[in-house]
Amino acid sequence: MTFAVGVHRVNVLISYAIGALLGAAFLEILPHALEHGEPQRMAATVLFGILAFFVLEKLVLWRHCHHDHCEAHEAHAPVHDHGRSGLLILVGDTFHNFVDGILIAAAFLESTQLGIVTALAIIAHEIPQEVGDYLILLHSGYSRAKALAFNLLSSLATLVGALLAYSALSRFEAWIPSLLGLAAASMIYVAVADLIPGLHKRTELRATLQQILLIGLGVASIALVRTLVGE
Repeated sequence: MTFAVGVHRVNVLISYAIGALLGAAFLEILPHALEHGEPQRMAATVLFGILAFFVLEKLVLWRHCHHDHCEAHEAHAPVHDHGRSGLLILVGDTFHNFVDGILIAAAFLESTQLGIVTALAIIAHEIPQEVGDYLILLHSGYSRAKALAFNLLSSLATLVGALLAYSALSRFEAWIPSLLGLAAASMIYVAVADLIPGLHKRTELRATLQQILLIGLGVASIALVRTLVGE
C-alpha cells in the first residue's frame, strides 16, 4: 500500500519534472549555448542529440527485451520504464554539470568575486532541475537511495569540469556550446518522448488540469530562479 501511494505521488509530480526539464532546456541552456555558438550549428547539435538519444534508448530497450511481447511494449506497461528515462537524464545531466564546472572555473580565473557569484547562480538554477531529475529516476524504477546516489554521482561532473578547465581552459572552452546543445537535447527528448506520452493515459479533466498546472509550475520555477539571480 505504501509503495502504491509512493508511485501515485511520483506520477503526479512527474508533470512538474517535465516543466522543469523543458524550462531548463529552453530558458537557460539553449540561450546560453546560442551566446557562444552559431545558431545553425546549435540547431544541428540539438537535432543530432535527439537522434542520438533515440538510438541510446533503443539500445536500452534491446537489452531488456529479447522477444516481441516485452512488457515495455505493452499498452498497459508498469509505471517504471526499465531505466530508460533515468539513464538518458543521467547522461544529459552529466554533460550539463560538466559544462557548469567549466563555466565556474572560467569565472574564477577572471576574478574570485565573479567566480563566487557564478557558482551561487548555477547552484540556484540547478535546484529545480535536480528535483525534476530525482523524480525521473524514481519514475524510471530506481529506489530512493539509488536515485539520490546517482544524482550526486552525476553532480561530481561539475568538479571534474572545473578541475580540467582550470588547468586547460582554452582547450575545453570551444566545447561548451556543443555540450550544452547535447544536454538540452537530452532534456527535451526525455520530456517529450518518454514522459509526456504517459500523461495522455489520463484524459479526465481533473488530471489534465493538474498536469497543466504542474508543468507550468516547473517552467515557472526555472524562470523565477533565473530572474532572481539576474541572468
